[in-house]
Amino acid sequence: MRMNDGRDHGGAQQVSEPENAGKGAGRSAAYRSIVTLAIPTFGQLIAAPLFVMIDTAIVGHVSDTALAGLSIGSTVVLTTVGLCVFLAYGTTSQVARLIGAGRRREGMETGIDGMWLALFIGLVVCALLFAFSTPLCRMMGARGRVLVDARTYLRALLPGLPAMLLVYAANGIFRGLQKVNVTLVAAVSGAILNTVLEVIFVFGFHWGILGSGTATLIAEWYMGVFLTVPALVWARREGASWRPRMRGIVGSMGEGVPLFLRTLALRVCLFSTVVAAAHLGDQVLAAYQGVNSAWNFGLNMLDAVGIAGQSLVATELGARRRGQARTMTDISARAGMIMGVGVGLIMVCLGLFAAPLFSPTPAIRSLITVGMIVQGVFMPIAGWMWALDGILIGAADYRYLAATCSLTAVIYVACLSGLTLLARDWAPVWRIVMLWGAINVLYIGIRAISNGLRVRTDTWMNRAMATV
Repeated sequence: MRMNDGRDHGGAQQVSEPENAGKGAGRSAAYRSIVTLAIPTFGQLIAAPLFVMIDTAIVGHVSDTALAGLSIGSTVVLTTVGLCVFLAYGTTSQVARLIGAGRRREGMETGIDGMWLALFIGLVVCALLFAFSTPLCRMMGARGRVLVDARTYLRALLPGLPAMLLVYAANGIFRGLQKVNVTLVAAVSGAILNTVLEVIFVFGFHWGILGSGTATLIAEWYMGVFLTVPALVWARREGASWRPRMRGIVGSMGEGVPLFLRTLALRVCLFSTVVAAAHLGDQVLAAYQGVNSAWNFGLNMLDAVGIAGQSLVATELGARRRGQARTMTDISARAGMIMGVGVGLIMVCLGLFAAPLFSPTPAIRSLITVGMIVQGVFMPIAGWMWALDGILIGAADYRYLAATCSLTAVIYVACLSGLTLLARDWAPVWRIVMLWGAINVLYIGIRAISNGLRVRTDTWMNRAMATV
């Protein structure tokens, strides 16, 4: 159902005001809007974790040390890319609010500024990580052959980092415009290309983990070009300039700092969990990677709902429709929990029936099964939390998110350190239960409480409307 308020929203689906339609019809339209945006958005979100999941399934049949090395190397890459997620989230919320306010050209130029910033950050970070790849992998607990494999994978994949970040920034434009079908095409075709190249390089050319990283590198640049071109074309149609605007780039960077801190807190927690797994034995680390690759895939399904809600709520706030924004927030949170139930069931089924895909070693497969069941149980609360997180990002409530995420990370890392010392004498199955239980109870649980309390207030909506 479209809202006709005298402005062209670029195809954005709007939910009718209560006086124009019944509550049931309005909620049905809202759910349809979320699904319409969430499915293709999921396509973009799963690109990096899907590539790592494919890498995991293939490298797991090379050797156990290669799988453990992949766990270290992929964590470095995913951590880096995750830290730069503000390139997509910040751009999405800014573009959506500006378009909601009828300022389309300005919104598109904001998106172009984000793409220039992404390219610059990608080149700088790529050079730094390449230079410090060995000490980084060693700091995470990699030794011997595991260290060699981790460094090999990391260095093969790093030149694709600028492309990964361009994809994030370009998708900020697509999400803000609510034109996200192209992201699904890019993700599917990129995954197919990555899988074909992986099989050829790893099993055909016998390049081992080097072949895995090289295949993913090529697929990332394919996606980078695939998504950058239409982003630039749509920007030009709105009369937006492609030239870098230092004021806009600096502004995007300034708004991205709190989002960076928020994401840094999350990545510190995930990084600490990998370090803990490395200190609990190679089998636990290898099993952690198997579960983590599926978990990242599942979280991006949840995040797709959050980003759909983020775009829709940000558009309503830009148009100063407070009641609509509140209704859409409630619906998005409920949709996130429902998605969490579905993803949780999938995780449990994967653990029970698909563990052999990740490792031929019986002991590691058993640990993967246990870890996935633990994750499946907690997925509904994660879905609710992630939906609220996306909405608060769309409302530009960055400082609150940065503060609460940082505090949660401090609590989590301190508790995890103590639990890891205790778990060294436990059986491997209880070690894996401890790892996944801790991140769900101590990190996701605390953040669910803080986000839930925030959306009960009007502060976040007032802040968003003041920025337009």
